[in-house]
Amino acid sequence: MLQFSRFVAIRATLAVFTLVLVSFIVFSLMEMVPGDCAERYLAFKSSQGAVITAADIQAERVRLGLDQPYVQRWGHWIVNAFQGEFGDSCILRLNIRQLIGPKFWLSLGLCLSALLLAYAIAIPVGILAATSKNATVNNGLRFVSYLGLALPNFLLALMIMLFSTLVFGNSLTGLFSKEFRDAAWSVDKFVDFLSHAWLPVFILGWSATAFAIQTVRALMSDEVGKLYVTAARARGVSGRRLLMRYPARHALSPIINSLGFDLNRIFNELPIVALILTLTEAGSLLIEALARSNDQQLAGAIIFLLTASIVGINFITDIILALTDPRIRRSIIG
Repeated sequence: MLQFSRFVAIRATLAVFTLVLVSFIVFSLMEMVPGDCAERYLAFKSSQGAVITAADIQAERVRLGLDQPYVQRWGHWIVNAFQGEFGDSCILRLNIRQLIGPKFWLSLGLCLSALLLAYAIAIPVGILAATSKNATVNNGLRFVSYLGLALPNFLLALMIMLFSTLVFGNSLTGLFSKEFRDAAWSVDKFVDFLSHAWLPVFILGWSATAFAIQTVRALMSDEVGKLYVTAARARGVSGRRLLMRYPARHALSPIINSLGFDLNRIFNELPIVALILTLTEAGSLLIEALARSNDQQLAGAIIFLLTASIVGINFITDIILALTDPRIRRSIIG
């Protein structure tokens, strides 16, 4: 028990260190953008007709604390970030936590749902593809997985939108109906959300499912031919019991460990899908902050929260693997 507690403590320390390092990289990138937050905001005000002087810019820098040393500003930013506070948006002048809070949770929910959908399909299909002797089944599953890898998510979204518009007269865009868009959360709004959210979940899970099928199939094919499976079969273990107790149990451990990586890959595809489907969530907000308004404070907050989610999932999967995989558990206990 002491060794396991030490393992958890080390993993937690590494997770915190990773977040601190990422925060330094994100903050440094924010600082490298030409012009600071005071200049960008006052330039925006100038475009609205306001008369801005050099004294105004300097006063704004002092107000925002931009006159302080770099390390001090980064330390202040990371301490606040760990508390969920990111200050105000540079351009919108709104509290970032209030601005991205609901949208980030919507984005994370969509990505996690897509991830669960992908593995709910990929694990049984991948096992079937690795163990089936039927050539038709194998070739069909291989074709489907290759199609998922070859057809980009954004193209699939455009195809579905075009088909739905031509056949049903509905483009299936957005996450809410018009009457629920600005309404407070309720049972009716949640039901309306589910009626719209299935499409981005399906699209985001499209390529993730294909990739996971290939991964599960490769891992299962490698495990099925090993001697311990042959020995178990010789002892009379067969069928589903043989697959789930031996090769599947060992083959799925790397799958659990890759959840954070797959979540990151799905979120990387979210902004483009969000633009096509006009989703009001953190993916579209990130594109807006990076490509249009140049609001680095807002973009940095979204990237940090995404990284924190991935690091958190990796930490949880490390603990789950240590509890479920005898090989890892023995390496910890000794």
